[in-house]
Amino acid sequence: MRHQISKFICAIFILLSSTLILRAQTKTEGVITDTLRIGVSGNEPFVYEGNAQGIALEIWDRIAEKKGWHCQYTSYDTVDKALIALDEKEVDLLVGPISITSERVENFKFSQPFYNSSISIISRIGNQSIWQKVKPLFSIKLLMAVGIFLIILAGVGTLLWLAERKASPEQFSHDPIKGIGTGMWLAIVTMSTTGYGDKAAVTLTGRIISGAWMIISIIFATSMVAGIASTLTINSIGATTITSLEQLSGHRAATISGSSSAQFLTKSNIKTIGANSLEDAMLKLQNKEVDAVVYDRPQLLYYLKNNKSVNEHLYISKAEYYKQGYGFAFPFDSELVYSVNRTLLALAENQEIENIVHLYIQKDE
Repeated sequence: MRHQISKFICAIFILLSSTLILRAQTKTEGVITDTLRIGVSGNEPFVYEGNAQGIALEIWDRIAEKKGWHCQYTSYDTVDKALIALDEKEVDLLVGPISITSERVENFKFSQPFYNSSISIISRIGNQSIWQKVKPLFSIKLLMAVGIFLIILAGVGTLLWLAERKASPEQFSHDPIKGIGTGMWLAIVTMSTTGYGDKAAVTLTGRIISGAWMIISIIFATSMVAGIASTLTINSIGATTITSLEQLSGHRAATISGSSSAQFLTKSNIKTIGANSLEDAMLKLQNKEVDAVVYDRPQLLYYLKNNKSVNEHLYISKAEYYKQGYGFAFPFDSELVYSVNRTLLALAENQEIENIVHLYIQKDE
């Protein structure tokens, strides 16, 4: 009897030990025997309404399939609401375009980024109107440069007239207006190295002034003319196409109200017009109510892919701002992160993530 009891106790001990070992292995490998509660939040192309498809959902489905996990999905209107549910342990993890920020990593764990996002600018490609071609001629900077140049010419012309009017009255009239005008003409001819020979300084003072003006004009006047030409060129090229944040200065930009893009534009002191959706913002751009749309780059690429009729008339800038990664979010004490990261790496190595992304948005070149 005592021997049977000992055998029974040993059998129970072995069974308990096996169960504990199995549980330890389960934790190490991240194997889930029960259904995972998945919170879903975000917008297209990462999450579609009804959780039927999207970049983030398809990537997660590949992970769950490879790990043999069963999932139950719950949708949330905003990422903030989803994060609150995650913090209160209502869900086991969040799937969607969840930005990995320094503030969030203090309270949650994140997988490695499955997509690197940024803010970009999209604008119209179009021929310049007559006014856009002429407008640079009336810019304040150009008018100021021309005014300064004329003042310098008037000063040199006056000095030449004062030096030459007595010794060469046939060239430099005693009338100040005519005499100074002749001096300005001589200064222009000298500066441009034309050398008509119709006017020339005959006094020592006049020749010293002319010689000094030759040197000054080479160093200063020609640089000013080049600057004027550069201003005209820069202002006339790509007036309707915006390629960088700096070019947005003085232009109107549309973005979705309350988005990170809106905050970014406000900090950059760019005049912003709010829109309820990306479609609304793009409509404002097409109707020329705004000069550009600033928003998350993947959403802009997604729009271009699905609106090919307007694609050829729009340009998305190469410049990217406020770069951030999208990842899956977990409670701070979650033990799933390692297993998810390992599977994400395998998907990336096999280019499965890249293939999923290109199903929804055009290739970013």
